[in-house]
Amino acid sequence: MIEIGNTFALLALLGWPVVAIVLFRTLPPERALIWSILLPYMFLPQLSAIDLPIVPALNKETIPNLMAYGATLFVLGRTPGFLPAGWAGRVLLVLFIISPAITVFNNLDPIQFGVDRFGTMRLVDPNALEIWGLPGLRIYDSVSALAQQVFLMLPFFLARELLRSEGAIREILVALVIAGGIYALPMLWEVRFSPQLHTRLYGFFQHDFAQAMRNGGFRPFVFMPHGLWVAFFAFMCTMAAAAWARGSDKADMGKRLLVVGFMFGLVVICKSMGALVFTLVFVPIVLVFQPRLHLWLAAVLVSLVMIYPMLRGSGIVPTEALVEWIEGFNEERAQSLEYRFTNEDRILAHVEDKPFFGWGGWGRFMVYDPATGESQSIVDGQWIITIGHYGWLGYVAMFGLLALPVLSLWWQARKPDAPPVPITVSALSLILAVNMVDLLPNATLIPFTWLIAGALLGYGEDLRARTLEIRLARLRERHAHVALGTIDNRPRGAPVAPGRRTVL
Repeated sequence: MIEIGNTFALLALLGWPVVAIVLFRTLPPERALIWSILLPYMFLPQLSAIDLPIVPALNKETIPNLMAYGATLFVLGRTPGFLPAGWAGRVLLVLFIISPAITVFNNLDPIQFGVDRFGTMRLVDPNALEIWGLPGLRIYDSVSALAQQVFLMLPFFLARELLRSEGAIREILVALVIAGGIYALPMLWEVRFSPQLHTRLYGFFQHDFAQAMRNGGFRPFVFMPHGLWVAFFAFMCTMAAAAWARGSDKADMGKRLLVVGFMFGLVVICKSMGALVFTLVFVPIVLVFQPRLHLWLAAVLVSLVMIYPMLRGSGIVPTEALVEWIEGFNEERAQSLEYRFTNEDRILAHVEDKPFFGWGGWGRFMVYDPATGESQSIVDGQWIITIGHYGWLGYVAMFGLLALPVLSLWWQARKPDAPPVPITVSALSLILAVNMVDLLPNATLIPFTWLIAGALLGYGEDLRARTLEIRLARLRERHAHVALGTIDNRPRGAPVAPGRRTVL
């Protein structure tokens, strides 16, 4: 029943539905949804999956998403809406769901390597091949691709329904702080004794163990895909703790800043330069600056991510200069970055053959030696994986849906009649924006990212409605004064002086 892992891994996957039902029956709906997505990401096995025909693999992402949706439907009796309020969100959502199916129909032919042709003769030497080729996608793969997209988006839909309030967004940040405290002990243990917890519990190591060694020691993997995922998770927890401290009164500020310092220590032990730089840059911004600046900075970041492939493909991104600059600090990291850029250039050139909807699955978007089938590319960034799989339209759909909540919040908050955005919302927007930035070098797109995006989109839709109500109320007030023959030149919120009024 299970592709990889021991009996306990199978029991963990099969037992999660019971845990999810307990969460939704015992906790408030908002808290139950948050923990039903966060806990399995923290503790369920990597790579282990129950693979059934047609439907996507049932693993630590799809099972919790499906159970959260089922519990919302049958335990809470609430049916989340699937269509965002604005036309932009609806277009992006439709494109995100249907583009993989179109990709399948565009990639029905197999790819074969090592083929020599002599007139009408077609010869293949199987001894010279590393792999014979790559299969063509099948018609029913379009059903699986459609289901995969819907399964991935379920936290987005649920959060937009249940987590759209300021109080629910505060619950997300508090959950991250608690989750960081829970994960601290296994992280510290693995830094001391090496990443072993996943192997001891589920019977296998989830990655290449050589990548667990860094700077003469170890970095933690715990139950996540890689140490980079753990590092970014620690960054998210530190940002949440900073927002939690910023929203406290003076009496509690000192204690909560200690929590921020403790979370920062977790980032340090992960030995990831990217997460450390993110923490050093953005945590002080949350602690010092106002929410409007947070939203503006988040909007700038997601806009840069959206146009990054165009900048990268046109050669505007100074890749050579970046490699030379990093080489001055760390030659090994510079070589790694240069290798990454080279691979991305190869795949971008390969995608030019199918630019709109990509090459689909089975590794078809990768670059191979046409004679031997040997792979000539390794990819890490979510952006290049998405473009390779689903083309430029698939990229716009996925990253557009992630960017939409941030851009919507910034656009609404800048209006004169908009109510102020709380620090919890602006800090969570920054977390989402930085997560999108991290999708350029890494593939740290997780169900919790979609949950954050859905919550912020719901809040943005409500903010737009409240802003419109305030504007209409002020227009009615002004029209009332005009009808009474008065001109209202008072500042906003100033009391009306008593006196006679003339009715026109």
